Amino acid sequence: MKRVLFACVCALVVISCTSSNNTEYRAKVKDAQFLHRSMKAITDRIVHDIFSPPVASRIYTYSSVAAYEAIIPSDSRFKSLAGQLNGLDSIPQPDPGKEYCFELASTQAILKVGRTLIFSESDLDVFIEQVMNEFKETGIPSDVFERSIEYGNQVADRVLAWSSKDNYKQSRSFPKYTIESNPATWQPTPPAYMDAVEPHWKTIRTFVMDSSAQFKPVPPTPFSTDKSSQFYKEAYEVFKVGKELTEEQRAIASFWDCNPFAMNVRGHVMFATKKISPGGHWINITRQVCEASKSSFPEVAEAYVRVSLSLVDGFISCWDEKYRSKLVRPETYINKYIDENWVPVLQTPPFPEYTSGHSVISASASVALTKLFGNDYAFTDSTETEFGMPPRSFKSFYHAADEAGISRMYGGIHYRPAVEVGGKQGKALGELVAQKIVTRLPAQ
Repeated sequence: MKRVLFACVCALVVISCTSSNNTEYRAKVKDAQFLHRSMKAITDRIVHDIFSPPVASRIYTYSSVAAYEAIIPSDSRFKSLAGQLNGLDSIPQPDPGKEYCFELASTQAILKVGRTLIFSESDLDVFIEQVMNEFKETGIPSDVFERSIEYGNQVADRVLAWSSKDNYKQSRSFPKYTIESNPATWQPTPPAYMDAVEPHWKTIRTFVMDSSAQFKPVPPTPFSTDKSSQFYKEAYEVFKVGKELTEEQRAIASFWDCNPFAMNVRGHVMFATKKISPGGHWINITRQVCEASKSSFPEVAEAYVRVSLSLVDGFISCWDEKYRSKLVRPETYINKYIDENWVPVLQTPPFPEYTSGHSVISASASVALTKLFGNDYAFTDSTETEFGMPPRSFKSFYHAADEAGISRMYGGIHYRPAVEVGGKQGKALGELVAQKIVTRLPAQ
């Protein structure tokens, strides 16, 4: 009798402990840092692998879509992007009645997609092993762990299958940009004189836009070498601003540089300085704001995906115009027609001038964040501290976007119209994404 009683007590203890552990793990896995750290790990690999800004935005977007789709079954407030994004017709669903840890599924999904789209997979594997061990340490039951990993893989595989049909792989074999003799068109710039980056990016399938030319901007100012012409005046403004920069303007230019192509020359040796991309900068702003706002795991996934969609279509729209107008950069024009010894504060990126990519994507991302967090959301951005620059504070996301835009003229790499028109282009695109894509269902 005593043995039977003892066995019953032991069974009750086991059941009690299992229930307690389940409750404890459910609370622990809701920590949005699992998702933030996973995104940062992907960013670090993007920087390490020196992906171009447009390609980086593609990696962020597919990774974010996977993370979002894998977490939303845990929260009835959110709606799938299937049927809303071009070419994404369905997403696998979890088995009804079975227990999942959707936070784990989301983390698995973002990391699997990110790992597939970067080059340095082995480096990311170290982080993946670490974060999976952390999930196990929460006390998650083994069957729930395995089932959640499998669901994350299903979502990731569906997103990767979707990504394989966006024309990216095909564009890798398209011909290089052909340099023209027309002095109005883009020429390679020092110190590396690199080939033009992604001349066929407009052929990538758009995510929300109807086409790459949906937000085609007004043409750039007509090229002219006449000193009385508007174009000469715009080039001279860049020249003059560069010669008279205040310390504040120089700091702004450096803070928003975000040039993953920056090359250094030491005698006969040339090496790259690895920096975060423009899109990566806004992804990190998203992280900081979500952390400050104590956003939940699903809310964080929503923020990343909405910002990413604004970035990726922003680059497609901008690159469509860049290789339509093919406009010469200020450095080339100024050296030839104004001052052969003039050097811009920032290194000129290797693609045509009009419109400004940072202006476009900063404006579009600022719309996404404003819709989520409000018009007057003040924040401090410490994105560049790991690259040796102090934080900067902003009154709103639009304030930050405006500063990012004008930084390009302070840096000597864009004329004013590329900044101003690019900002309008990005804002219009951002509004389209905000209005067309539904992530929150109406309150019941």
